[in-house]
Amino acid sequence: MRKTHSSLRVEMKLARSLWGQFGYVKSKELRELMVRYQLSVSHGDVMYLDHRWYVTHSGLLRLAFRRHCSGIKTTLQNQLSDSQNNRWVFKAVVYKSPGSSGFFGYGDADPTNTWLTGSPTPAREQSQSVKPPHQNGSNNGQPRLRDRLCVLIRQYNLDPNLVKAYAADFCGTASLKEANRELVESFISHLASSAKENRDGLVCKLNSYAQPVEVKL
Repeated sequence: MRKTHSSLRVEMKLARSLWGQFGYVKSKELRELMVRYQLSVSHGDVMYLDHRWYVTHSGLLRLAFRRHCSGIKTTLQNQLSDSQNNRWVFKAVVYKSPGSSGFFGYGDADPTNTWLTGSPTPAREQSQSVKPPHQNGSNNGQPRLRDRLCVLIRQYNLDPNLVKAYAADFCGTASLKEANRELVESFISHLASSAKENRDGLVCKLNSYAQPVEVKL
């Protein structure tokens, strides 16, 4: 059921009562989410955290139901997760019909982008007092490089292991974690522009880093 102008006004009014004034750009983003994906603030489909809109678990389930999703399989990506900092990356395979091969995407969760019950003040105080565990982190309010890279991987449905291999080669290091912040920032900018301008060409480049499979006869 498409939202009417009156229902959109009600939803926007509710959003401002919950999260205050968030400006023209964020208002436009929220309207687009509600119109394009039929999400609802009153139903708890979206939340506003850290100046960004997030679709909640219930919102995703309702969206999947409307799109006739047959099933979703999720697996934890141990190599990309960081248990010491409560940061977890998952791969989800979505099946649109019982016999489909499915398509996949990646998502991450940590204390900075999940909804916590109770007062959020202790979490904010803790995040300000704890320094990043390595040089690729950030404590100046900007997203960590790892998070920015995961967003790109999820946005363009890229293979995370191939991206890591490409990144290490791009930075001239044995592994991505050994590269300094400037090199990683340069790679992220390169990856973003490559994915936007020619994703197919980028995928071909990433596939060149795939390890050959030994066939036993």
